[in-house]
This record gives sequence, C-alpha cells and structure tokens, in this order.
Amino acid sequence: MGTNGNHRTHLVWDWNGTLLDDNTAVVGATNAAFGEVGLAPITVEQYREMYCIPIPRFYERLMGRLPTDAEWERMDGVFHRHYTQQRDACGLTAGAAELLAQWQLTGRSQSIMSMYRHEELLPVVRGYGIERHFVRVDGRTGPSGGSKAEYMERHFAALDGISPQHTVVIGDAVDDAVAAAHVGARAVLYTGGSHSRASLEAAGVPVVDTLSEAIALAEQFGGQ
Repeated sequence: MGTNGNHRTHLVWDWNGTLLDDNTAVVGATNAAFGEVGLAPITVEQYREMYCIPIPRFYERLMGRLPTDAEWERMDGVFHRHYTQQRDACGLTAGAAELLAQWQLTGRSQSIMSMYRHEELLPVVRGYGIERHFVRVDGRTGPSGGSKAEYMERHFAALDGISPQHTVVIGDAVDDAVAAAHVGARAVLYTGGSHSRASLEAAGVPVVDTLSEAIALAEQFGGQ
C-alpha cells in the first residue's frame, strides 16, 4: 500500500478514455446530443481537437455560444442515455488489466477518480473484473459539467494515509493534470483518449502514447 511512511508511489487512474477505451461511444453520444440543438455530427478527430472541460465550454466552441440551461439539460440527458446504450460494446484499453494486476503485485496501491457518475461507475468497474486492484473507486456525485479538482480533493481526503506528494495521476485530459496540480500530485497524460497530443502537451506534464509508458514514468517519479 502506498503510504507516507514508505513513500511508495500511488496511482490515481482516470476511467473514461484512460482505462476504458470508449471514444467511439463518447463521440456517438456527443453527436446524439448535438442533434438536439441542430448541430452537425463531428468525427473522433474533430472531437479530440475541440474537447475541453467543463463540457458547456466544449459545446460553446461548436455552437458559437454557451448552451442555455434548458439546452444543456436536454443535451446532457441525451448524451448519458446514448452513452449508456453504447458503453457495453467498449473494452478496457489494451494491456490495462495486466498493468493493474502487475502494479498491485508489487505491493503498491492504486485508485480510480472519475467524473463518470459514481452510481454507474462502480458496477461498470466491477463488471470488467478489476475492482479488486483498487483501494478506492470514486465517481462524480454532483451535476455534470464541473471540474475534477474538487473531486480529487475529496478522493485524497478519503484515501487513508496516501499522500498526493507520492501520487501520480494518469488520465487522458488536461483536466486530469489540473486536478493533480491542485492537490500537489504529479500527472502523466495518455494520448489514446479525449484530447489530441497537441492539446495535452499544453498542460506542461509528460504525455505518452501507451499506459505502459505512463506506468514506467510513474515508477521513475517514485525513485526521485
């Protein structure tokens, strides 16, 4: 277990677009939401170039204005309904299950902090047979569209004896790096998810193309 006493590196994993390879489902659900306000569908490449947090700002980039409260509520509902329908066809990112098992076997700890709804995240993680690898799994409990930084604070408050200073956050979005910096943790960003490499590099943290590279960097950080 990662603790303040032995300074072993703890990993905080993002879920969507990082451990779960769900880009196709996310873009399909996004296009369904766009259809609610008359926007044309976009490609995966366009999504990765334009995507940003919070989500209403992402919609603003495509609509030319922020969605109204009524539009946001409608789009958010359509997105989640379509995503849930398409999620079951998604698999874990290549090699993820093996990497999680190997990290646990070394006696180091890891957890999940996701902005996916908590009540849906837990059964999904369980369904992939990987729940046993994590000391904690936390999802979003409030409304959609917020920042991950506040949730990351709560996550660490609930992690017994694990210090952000000895933690590496692995995610696919700039918001993961912002949340890590907010609590004093390091971050590594993975290019296989929601952001293009160029937008990830703007966060000023290491950017990698595979989860195994992310793990290797986390191990290097632990030795410093």
